[in-house]
Parts: sequence; C-alpha cells; structure tokens
Amino acid sequence: MDVSAPFEWTDSFKLGYTPMDETHQEFVEIVNAMLVCPDGDLLKHLDEFALHGEAHFAQELAWMTASDFPSADCHAGEHNAVMKSVYEVRDLLASGADPRVGRGLAEELMRWFPGHADYLDSALAQWLVKKKFGGVPVVIRRNMTFPQP
Repeated sequence: MDVSAPFEWTDSFKLGYTPMDETHQEFVEIVNAMLVCPDGDLLKHLDEFALHGEAHFAQELAWMTASDFPSADCHAGEHNAVMKSVYEVRDLLASGADPRVGRGLAEELMRWFPGHADYLDSALAQWLVKKKFGGVPVVIRRNMTFPQP
C-alpha cells in the first residue's frame, strides 16, 4: 500500500453490515487525518483515534459477545494490540517525541486495516447478518477497478 497517498474510504472496504461499515469509514477518516495533518495537530488526531478505537473495538466486542462469535478471542486480541500501540505512541508524542513516530503509527494502521477488515471483520459481519437475517450480506461496490490481464 502506498503510504504517500491519502488513506481514503472506498467501497472495497464495505462488508455489508451498515453499523460496522459506518464505523470503519470513520476509522479511515481519522487515520487519514493523522497522515496529512500538520505536526502540531498530530497529538489531537491521535487522541481522537484513541477515543474512536476504544468505542469501535468495544462495539465489535459487544456484538461478538452477544452473538457467541466463535473467533472473538482472536479478534479482540488484535484490537487490544492496536490500542496498546496507540497508547504507547500517544505517551511518546505527549513527551515530545518526533512526530514521525505518530506518522509511523498512522501508516501501520493504514496497512493493518484492510487485512483485518477482509478477514476478521468480514467474518464477523457475515456472522451478524446471518444471525439477524438468516443469510450473508449483499455488498454493492461502486467504482471498482480491476487489474487488466
């Protein structure tokens, strides 16, 4: 993934469970703000991400717990590792560390998110939709590009 390009929401991130998709869009927007903001605003955006991350991951844990999702421990473990890194970097930035530390975290979040969403979150989205509606989500993705042969 090209970290020099902005991190933007695309339909390729949609999983078909609207509450999750909306939260993921916010995730992308906050991480992008961390990537492109002036150095003086980085800590503010990291604090915003920390609040978002806590709420985002708590909501997914609540869904997993309420629905007896079989991979909840693995999924929650990834979330916990992300938040541990977020708070470590936040402490470093608050202590005057080079802003590149915060940018590095944002770049890693940008790299991490697509794989996490594609594997763990998509499984959770399918599980939740199946529990609620008896089938898998239907996802309509617009403006997709495909590699040319």
